Amino acid sequence: MGKDVRRNWMIYLLALPVIAYYVIFHYGPMYGLQIAFKDFMPAKGIWDSPWVGFKHFVSFFDGIYFWRLIRNTLLINIYELIFAFPAAIILALLLNEIRRMMFKRWVQTISYLPHFISIVVVAGMMFDFLSRDGLINQLIGLLGIAPIDFLKEAGWFRFIFVSSGIWQGIGWGSIIYLASIANIDPTLYEAAKMDGANRWRQTFHITIPGIMPTIVIMLILNMGNMLSVGSDKVLLLYNPLTYETADVISTYVYRKGILEASYSFTAAVGLFNSVISFILIVSANAISKRVSENKLW
Repeated sequence: MGKDVRRNWMIYLLALPVIAYYVIFHYGPMYGLQIAFKDFMPAKGIWDSPWVGFKHFVSFFDGIYFWRLIRNTLLINIYELIFAFPAAIILALLLNEIRRMMFKRWVQTISYLPHFISIVVVAGMMFDFLSRDGLINQLIGLLGIAPIDFLKEAGWFRFIFVSSGIWQGIGWGSIIYLASIANIDPTLYEAAKMDGANRWRQTFHITIPGIMPTIVIMLILNMGNMLSVGSDKVLLLYNPLTYETADVISTYVYRKGILEASYSFTAAVGLFNSVISFILIVSANAISKRVSENKLW
């Protein structure tokens, strides 16, 4: 090890900022997790605050919003898994079939652009398009349909959240699958053509099996986020009228932790979330390892 470091010290030097980043911003703050088992008092600090055991975990599990938060978080993630996850794969397969390079690059550029739009701007666009006098209501008004308060009716929130996420992430998400397709041996396609296989058969028998390991790895990583929904877009789009379907664990943690200063309670919720996510990703990896040769580790 010592000889290797001396021989390749420049490579280790390049890795140093990355290691420092993870130590300072990811592993270092884990020291503060102990406040989940304490009544944290800023004046006393983490070390001198009194221990309370699992009091905050029990309080969260017995809370009136517990099942609503679990249900909303899971449903949004399941909808994203059903609709958003395959969307990037389908786009990559379609882009792979385009033979005109100029048109292909134009489609790729158009589909990548939404990824670089700020989530605040996306939320603003949602308000402009979906407000009572917005573009969508004007269009459906031409069909004789009465205006709908999309952002004030709880039933529409999950559709708006997932569909806007697909629009913003489908192009960017397809990049990894396009890279995987590029690594497929071209002689397989040539052999398939000689056997008379058309484009559909080549896609189903060569392209999809070729990118299956990447799909499985991405699916396992997504399973680890089943109890995590980005709070920023939810906070920008939801309101008390849509809490029934929009309030998720991360937004509840924000309200309790930042607005009500319940640091220990939110640390307990965050720790519970992380433990469940860890169990899910380990389980998904174990299942994948058992039923196929694809695994994360």
